Amino acid sequence: MTTLLLATFALLPEGEPGGDLLVAELAARGVDARWACWDDPAVDWAAADLVAVRSTWDYHRRCADFLDWARAVEKGTPLLNGAEVFAWNADKAYLAGIADRVPVVPTSLLDDRTLVAGLGAAIDRFGPVVVKARTGASGVGVVQAERTDDQRLSGLTAGPWIVQPLVESVRTRGETSVFVLGGAAVSQVDKLPGAGEIRVHEEYGGVSRPVPLADEPAAVAVAAMGEVSALLGVELDYGRVDLMELDGRLVVSELELIEPGLYLDVLPGNAGPYADLVAARASG
Repeated sequence: MTTLLLATFALLPEGEPGGDLLVAELAARGVDARWACWDDPAVDWAAADLVAVRSTWDYHRRCADFLDWARAVEKGTPLLNGAEVFAWNADKAYLAGIADRVPVVPTSLLDDRTLVAGLGAAIDRFGPVVVKARTGASGVGVVQAERTDDQRLSGLTAGPWIVQPLVESVRTRGETSVFVLGGAAVSQVDKLPGAGEIRVHEEYGGVSRPVPLADEPAAVAVAAMGEVSALLGVELDYGRVDLMELDGRLVVSELELIEPGLYLDVLPGNAGPYADLVAARASG
């Protein structure tokens, strides 16, 4: 059997919610999979036939260590998507970098030196804005602001940051996530924030629900993945494309190419297509 290590982190040693479904689907395809914490020195990553990063949901706090680990792993074992894709995707500045190729939420870059002037310029241009760390996850440190002296800005985490317009449709339509595996859109989850929030994460009161894959978000997601693949010069094995409606069209709010949750607890059907992807990469 092909051996696969599914990388997770210390607080989820058994993997992401619903991860047992993924292991079972992989076994049905001749893949012996087990979960392993990415920073566990006892794990022999080179002994596996393939490594897939899944629920390494502390990487943003330890980004340099995580990227060093990924680069070391792929010296001895194929790593889905790969370390250099991870490095590119870990910095949300990529949104500004792909704006001429992919419809995205307008994104500007800020650091401590440019914070006041850059934030003021963004507010003048867009009105209310959202500021978030360039390396971050799970909505931590996401701050709304309407003025440069907005008291909510005291909640900023360490920079550098990106600043974007507050996309009002997130309050009503929410955010749409499309899973693209092996170049094909396979499923869709729609997410709505809780009352008074713009973050769609469950820890902030958000709700996620699987819906039938719709033509427009699927097409936008596949096209975005294709453009990024061409830009980076690599084949992308997997990704989750998060979309919002802005000015009457769907735009990319984030591309998750490192460790996108598969939402297996609400969308167990994602386990099969992901297992198909792994089996295809293992045989190729």
